[in-house]
Amino acid sequence: MDSQFSPVRRIDLKKVNVARSNTIRDINRQIVLNYVRELGPISRAEIARETALQRSTVSLIVDELSADGLIEEVSGESTGGRPPSLLSLRTADAVAIGVDLGIVKTVMATSDLAGRVLEQEEFPTDHDVNNALTKMVECAQRLIRKNGGTIEGIGISLPGVVDPETGNLYVPHFNWRNEPIAETLTRDTSLPVTVDNDANAAALAELWFGRPEIREVRDFILVLVEEGLGTGIVFDGQVYRGEGGSAGEFGHMTIGTGAPVACAVGSTECWEAFASERAALARYEKLSRSNGNNVVNFAKLVDQALKGERTARAALKETASYLGVGIANLIQGLAPQAVIVAGPIARAWPVIAEDLKASVDSSICRGFPSTPIISSTLGAQPTLMGALSLVLVSKFASKTIA
Repeated sequence: MDSQFSPVRRIDLKKVNVARSNTIRDINRQIVLNYVRELGPISRAEIARETALQRSTVSLIVDELSADGLIEEVSGESTGGRPPSLLSLRTADAVAIGVDLGIVKTVMATSDLAGRVLEQEEFPTDHDVNNALTKMVECAQRLIRKNGGTIEGIGISLPGVVDPETGNLYVPHFNWRNEPIAETLTRDTSLPVTVDNDANAAALAELWFGRPEIREVRDFILVLVEEGLGTGIVFDGQVYRGEGGSAGEFGHMTIGTGAPVACAVGSTECWEAFASERAALARYEKLSRSNGNNVVNFAKLVDQALKGERTARAALKETASYLGVGIANLIQGLAPQAVIVAGPIARAWPVIAEDLKASVDSSICRGFPSTPIISSTLGAQPTLMGALSLVLVSKFASKTIA
């Protein structure tokens, strides 16, 4: 699909990498690795045909990738003779630890190179940063010991602003500002650590590990609905972070007055206050006072709605309508190819999809092209997959001229 950017991109001379012969080799290596990742098991001949690289070049690259433990040879199905030799990602070992640092709980997991979760632990998130770091370090050390030195990095997704250049961060729910999270884990595990905003990380995971209908879209917005509300923006196949990592904070745009809850910074006028999990629960509690239903957590609210309970469905449908108002603003302002709704609310898609899309249609100006709005393809843990992706993507992404 054609890029929506101008065909001429200005080179940032402060960051430019001069193209040398080894740069071309590195790009070809990433191309071959990604063909194996997306289409494997695949033969050398198929890769050469798809990439127009010479067979000898493909064989040299395959030998390098095999020596580095990234791919392996597997036997294909025989058609009567000797089974063909095919290439697949090597997934025997855990290579990454992901830390999904949420407002209520922290989930930590290991994954193989393909992003398949192998082992998982969770514990309540301590709002004291030192206590939280102690728990994360202890869990990471356990996971590292269990895997005999195969772990290559740690990725952390968290509900706050992260500056990718400086590593400075701000988590408003805990009032954490520039805490040494990455530095502490690196010191205590001897592994590289990457930290990013949870919505950005989830968008990265959709881009690289989502279903094909998402991987083939290069401009999309991911709307992450949890205790708070944030967005991850992908332009031309890259997560857009903006100055200081603050892009995507659309959860705090004003869409009305008198929301059922306050947002993380105390406003009752912003999108998060109208369309977050907390907003849906507040609506449910208000509606339930007349019929005696018990207040539930968000997972139970979704369960009840899927079972057909009227009050639960009404609370989620009203929340979806406000979610649609914000999404309409994003579509009109950024014109993405798709909008993805992620977080636990995606499980309620059969209940909310119609109301959400109707709200978008009624809020958007006439003449705008229709934008697909779909639920996340990452299942119940998009931010955990995002944390793992912060490590895994470095294996597959090619660093070209800025």
